[in-house]
Amino acid sequence: MDIRIKELLPEPLVLPVSREGRTERQDGTSRPGSFKEVLRREMDAVPLKLSAHAEKRLRERNITLKEADMEKISRAVSLAAGKGVRNSLVIYHDLALVTSVENRTVVTALDRRSGAGRVFTNIDGAIIVE
Repeated sequence: MDIRIKELLPEPLVLPVSREGRTERQDGTSRPGSFKEVLRREMDAVPLKLSAHAEKRLRERNITLKEADMEKISRAVSLAAGKGVRNSLVIYHDLALVTSVENRTVVTALDRRSGAGRVFTNIDGAIIVE
């Protein structure tokens, strides 16, 4: 019996690899980085949202977050995600923001006056943003 195993197996998948050892995309460019960097890049692509509760608290306290502020806070949330944090406290200037990292949502917001003496629960990470 003459069985050729090579004919039974599918052709191996060959991916082009750059000199640095990174796989290349079909357009010939490569995306460098570890899994953590790729995850952070992908998380940055998802915008940070404000919950209805957080929006209400910001309005009540006359706090306006500009686009640049939201970008800084979003980067902090992405850093937290890279560390495996699920719910974080983000300290940004005079604000304390409780965020759901998994949902990329600001859950509530407090300014320094209303946050004094508060105990934050159900968080597993904290980030101080400049």
